[in-house]
Amino acid sequence: MFMTKENKIRKLATRPWQMRMFMLGKLPMGLLAGLKIIQLDETGASVSVPFKYLNKNPFRSMYFAVLSMAAELSSGILSLSAVYDASVPVSMLVLNMRAQFTKKARTKIVFRCDGGKTIAGAIQKSLETGEGQTVNVVSTGWDNSGEKVAEFTFTWTFKPK
Repeated sequence: MFMTKENKIRKLATRPWQMRMFMLGKLPMGLLAGLKIIQLDETGASVSVPFKYLNKNPFRSMYFAVLSMAAELSSGILSLSAVYDASVPVSMLVLNMRAQFTKKARTKIVFRCDGGKTIAGAIQKSLETGEGQTVNVVSTGWDNSGEKVAEFTFTWTFKPK
């Protein structure tokens, strides 16, 4: 069952200073890479990552691990937000990740994941059955010109503790 309470995760995402402090403590590499949550609600999230010196590879594009980190955060913040809404503690874990790169990332990249409802449904089912549930969500990265640079599919698992 989901409780009706203010979602601290969504509230945190709207406060840049507090979000930076959260990332410093929980996701320091994300802070160094410059990840920013630019939108978060029950249905989806968008995360941006700048093209900067620390994020570059020798081929003058963004390092794939930085892209992976931003893509994972776009689905992970949705998962964390939905877990916070659950009436009992729920564990969450990435079980699998697939990536397809279609263009070199040479500008700021914005990853969008619209799997919020799917994630919430899997958590709800795990609470009802008491068993672990898996769900696949897609996060797609777009550059400044609107071209797709990468698409990640994350398999998340949720299980009541």
